[in-house]
Parts: sequence; C-alpha cells; structure tokens
Amino acid sequence: MTNANGPGRRSGARWGATCLAGAAALALLAPAMSGCLKAHEPTASKAPAVATADVEPAATPAPPEPPAMELPRGGRTIFPDHRLVGFCGTPGAPALGELQGNLPKKAKALEARAAAFALDRKILPVFELIAVVVQGGAGADGKYRRRVDDSVVDDYLRVARQSKALLLLNIQPGQSDFLTEVKTFDKYLREPDVGVALDPEWAMKAKQRPGQFFGQTTGATLNEVASYLSGFVQKYRLPEKVLVFHEVIREVVKDEAVVTPFPGVVVIKSVDGLGPVHAKIATYGNLMEKITAGVHPGFKLFFDEDTRNGSRLMTAKEVLALSPQPEYVMYE
Repeated sequence: MTNANGPGRRSGARWGATCLAGAAALALLAPAMSGCLKAHEPTASKAPAVATADVEPAATPAPPEPPAMELPRGGRTIFPDHRLVGFCGTPGAPALGELQGNLPKKAKALEARAAAFALDRKILPVFELIAVVVQGGAGADGKYRRRVDDSVVDDYLRVARQSKALLLLNIQPGQSDFLTEVKTFDKYLREPDVGVALDPEWAMKAKQRPGQFFGQTTGATLNEVASYLSGFVQKYRLPEKVLVFHEVIREVVKDEAVVTPFPGVVVIKSVDGLGPVHAKIATYGNLMEKITAGVHPGFKLFFDEDTRNGSRLMTAKEVLALSPQPEYVMYE
C-alpha cells in the first residue's frame, strides 16, 4: 500500500508540475511555431495560368541582307561623281578599235589617256567590247551578225576588274534585234560592273545589207532595253547600270524624244561623228540639239578615221569645251 505522504504522492506532484510547466512552455512557443508553420505552408501563385496551346514559338530572325554592291571604284551612282572614259574593240579586228590584243597593256594606255579628263570628276574607265559584231554575210541564221564566245567576255571582264573598270557589251544586231541580243548575255548583266552599248546604225531592216544602208532603231526600243536592265538592278540590288546608244546621224534613232531613263539605269547618247575637228564639233552640236531630258551626253573619237588627211585627234581640253560637256568619252 502506498503511503499518501510517501514517494508516490511526490512523484505525482512532480509529474503535475512538469505538465504545468510544459503547458506553459507550449503556450509561450505557440505563436512562434505558428509563424514557422505558416512560413512553410505552400502558397498559391498569384500569376494567371497560361494556356500552353496559345503560346507561339519565337520567330526565327531573318538573316541580314548582304551589303549592296558597288561600282568598281566605289559608290553606287555613276553621275555626277564620275566621268567615263573608254576604249572600244573586239578580238582579231584592229579596225574596230584599240581594245583587242594585249588587254592589260591596253588597260594601262586607257588609264593614262583618261587622266587628262579628270578635272572635277573621278575617272571610271570603260571597256566597250563589241560582243555582237555585224557581218557582211548573212550567216547560218541569216541575221548578219556574230556573237563572241563567253570565253571572250570572261577575258575582257577579268581584265576590266583588274583595272577597276566597267565592261559594256556593244551590240551590232544586223538583222536580229537589240533586246534578243542583249538577253543572250543575261548571266553577265547580273554583275554589278557590266552594262550595254547599242549601235543603231547596224540595226538593219529586212532585206537591208550592212554597209549599204544606215540601220535604225526607235526610242521605244531603247526604252525596252533600259527597262530590261532596270529589272536586273532592282532584283539583284546592283549599282547603276550604263546604257549607251551611239548616234552618227539623226536618222538612226527615230522618236528619240520618248527615251526615258528607268530606275537604276543611266542612259548616254554618244555622238559618233567622223573627220576633222571642226566637222566633229559641228556634228556634236547638231545631234545634241535634241538630247532628251535625263539623257547624258557622250562623245566618240577615232584613232584612225579622225587622223586621216592631215587631221588629228581632239585633245581632252577641246572635248571638255564642248557643250553640253561630255560625260562619256570613248576611243575607237
């Protein structure tokens, strides 16, 4: 039997006191524990739910456009910064101009001659390759013309690029037509340094033989070629292209007044008068009376024909004294 005053009672009292003390301690700890518990409770996100089906993938950035191509000596426009000075010719035909034979040597001669025309403009040399050559015989297709091989164009373009010059493909169509012949050189017209020169006196009508008649073209035909070249400029982001038409007498270009420069195409009217200085100046003045607004003036000199019978080549000073002042000077 346990004594009421013995150890049993003391143990119960101690247990009771311990419980009271524990209860008091829990009471004191409750607020802190409550804070800890709240701190560890998961909280609902306040951000709105996103429907994954509505999320579009990030667009792939477009690749940067390549830089726009420039002319051989910089820039993208021909005039008024430049004056063009060129040699003309085709392989194996010395009578058609200086630009044949040793091309690197001819390129150096052109550079030296062009220096006298610099004055207030930068010189941009020109290789005018007769790429479609009129013929006295009809040929297999009856068109009275011969096209040079691509290998010839490649050679001229390579040396032109070494000289930082433009290459113009001169077209003498015979009984073909200008646009048909121009289109045969499409792969070259995609290049930034290749243009076109047209020779209307060699654009023959049906039954006309070259050398017996003057050929003829129209302002509308020149516009067709200009529009065609403009398409290359815009499609391939090319610098301005040159389109020259040579004129020896007024009759070789009918309705010249309708000639219209197209975007990216610089149209040049080059006067081809032969003979002594006074005759050439008179021809230039006569043909330039009706130059169309927006068309640029050009002038042609002949190493052979201009120096016959005691005559001489005009000097650069004399050429630049012409009115309007030529922006393209070409030597044949």
